[in-house]
Amino acid sequence: MTSTLPTATPTATVTHTPSATPTATPALPARFKQGDEGDGVRELQHRLQQLGWLEGKTTGRYGEATVAAVRGFQAKRGLPTTGAVDDPTWQALVERTKKPTHDEMYNILRPGPALLKEGAKGDLVKDLQARLKQIGWFSGKVTENYGPTTAEAVKAFQTKRGIPVTGEVDARTRDLLNGMTRKPTKDELDNVQPKVETPKLDPRCMTGRAICISKATRTLSWVVDGQVRSTMDVRFGSELTPTREGSFQVNFKSRDHVSTLYHTKMPFALFFSGGQAVHYSADFAARGYNGASHGCVNVRNYDAVAALFDQAQPGDKVIVYR
Repeated sequence: MTSTLPTATPTATVTHTPSATPTATPALPARFKQGDEGDGVRELQHRLQQLGWLEGKTTGRYGEATVAAVRGFQAKRGLPTTGAVDDPTWQALVERTKKPTHDEMYNILRPGPALLKEGAKGDLVKDLQARLKQIGWFSGKVTENYGPTTAEAVKAFQTKRGIPVTGEVDARTRDLLNGMTRKPTKDELDNVQPKVETPKLDPRCMTGRAICISKATRTLSWVVDGQVRSTMDVRFGSELTPTREGSFQVNFKSRDHVSTLYHTKMPFALFFSGGQAVHYSADFAARGYNGASHGCVNVRNYDAVAALFDQAQPGDKVIVYR
């Protein structure tokens, strides 16, 4: 008998195609980067200045300060922190700023029409003198007369702020002065000696050692066992970077601190909530309430915050309230 052997069922040949090696997403080409120069860089720098990311004059040179400012802006907007300006970074910056003028790009300041000048009289002159007096530029009695003493005080203020020195009040001078001062009281306008009043404190500040910070009065009080030892003016973060409210404590101190995120100096820093700290601000001292912090509590009185730094210790309460 003849037997038939079964034949093997042919199998399909499987071809293995090697998978592609994943590659990193290439960085977008930079519009501007470190080392660049020109008008485009000047425009970039001024737009960064408008948002408070860059200080000083526009130079047209993309150096380390510009790199740090771009990185800070990118981090805030959730963009890759390269320090170079790609299209998304530029678009985000343009959406939040205005195109600078030629004079703004080249640091050219021209005086505007005089709103007040020598020979002027009236309530606006009294308001001017009282505001200059608040920040130490005018020491005489407040009057209705814009005389040589007032003109010299205005010149000194303009010199300090780096604006055209005319001794006359134009819109720029008025806005800078108003931003650094508050509306004068009737007593200030009438040369009545002000009464020294203790600021109303949050009840949480009345026991132990507390740095008591009021957003309503824009003051910081150093309080020990319910006694106010010192009080100083402060400013806070903007709407985009608000200063946190609540009960905290001093976590650590850093006398000569420099921000790792914004690369700016934070002398006498008393950290109380993450990266937020009480510290001296040269910008606050120069610009007053025209500017804002990135969430910290800025102090403009150098000597006062230096003394606070020496007295306050880790563990002391920090109370931030409205």
